[in-house]
Amino acid sequence: MRPLLFILATVLLLVPATHPARAELRLVMFQQEGCIWCARWRKDVGVIYAKTEEGKRAPLLVLDLYEPIPKTLKIKSKARFTPTFVLVKDGVEQSRIVGYPGEAFFWGMLDRMLEDIDRKEGGS
Repeated sequence: MRPLLFILATVLLLVPATHPARAELRLVMFQQEGCIWCARWRKDVGVIYAKTEEGKRAPLLVLDLYEPIPKTLKIKSKARFTPTFVLVKDGVEQSRIVGYPGEAFFWGMLDRMLEDIDRKEGGS
């Protein structure tokens, strides 16, 4: 049995992966206490976000506007308004949505941001 496992492990190491690893995407939401638009986003979108394809692809990370940005994130500029949504790829900002004028606007903008990522990655 051991020789068979050794052969299988060797073959798996030698066969190139057919799909390169996909970049880690996160949607960072900057919010602050008392923000009515943040509360509205949570009511309209936040309750279902994690269950959507977008939410599975870019899990949500909620940060307070006034707290330091984690060193693992490379954000182009500090958010000034809430809510601000920043799409990061491998910790680096790719694009952002400032404000929340409604559910349709949010989903449309997020889908466009994700499509831009796909285009940059060659349509994966």
